[in-house]
Amino acid sequence: MLKAYRYRIYPTDEQKVLLAKTFGCCRWFYNFALNLTNETYKATGKGLSRNEIINKLPELKKEKEWLAEVPSQALQQVALDLSSAFLNFFEKRAKFPKFKKKGNKQSVRFPQGIKLDDDYLTLPKLKKVYCKVSRLPLGKLKSVTVSMTSSGKYFASCLYDDGVDLPKQNSEGKAVGIDLGIKDFAITSD
Repeated sequence: MLKAYRYRIYPTDEQKVLLAKTFGCCRWFYNFALNLTNETYKATGKGLSRNEIINKLPELKKEKEWLAEVPSQALQQVALDLSSAFLNFFEKRAKFPKFKKKGNKQSVRFPQGIKLDDDYLTLPKLKKVYCKVSRLPLGKLKSVTVSMTSSGKYFASCLYDDGVDLPKQNSEGKAVGIDLGIKDFAITSD
C-alpha cells in the first residue's frame, strides 16, 4: 500500500537557487510540451506521446543550456504529468490541460536518485538537504515531491510502498442501510 509522509526541509542558499531553477525549467518544459502537442495535433491530427516528448529533451538541452543545469528526472516527470493530464481530459475527468504560470505554490517530483537518511534527504543534483523527520517510515521510497509555499517554506512529500496489499472488499452477504432518526430510533432498508 502506498503511504505519503510530508517533511519540512531546510535547503541551503545554493540549494534554494537550484530548486528555483528546477521549478522554472519544469514549468517552461511543461508549457513547451503542451504547445508542441497542440501544434502537432493541429498539423497532423495526432498528438505526441510521453516518449516522443521525452525524446525532445536531449536536443532541447543542446539549444538551451540552462535546461541541463536541472535534474533530468524532474523534466521527464513533467512529460508524465502532461500525458496524465491529457488522459484525464479524454476520459472526461478533467478539463483540457492549461499552460502553467508562476504561482504561489511550486513543486517538482523526483522518482530516482533519492534517499532518506536520519536527518538528510538526498536528491539528484541537490545532494543532501537537511530534513526535519518526525517519523521514520517503513518500506521502499518510491518518489519525492519537493514543494515551496508562498511563504518560502520548503516541504518534501515522500511516497513509500510498505509492501502490504490493499484489503479486498468483501462482497459476500447482504448489505443493510440504517437510517437514524428522531421519531424512530433506527430504520433499516430490509
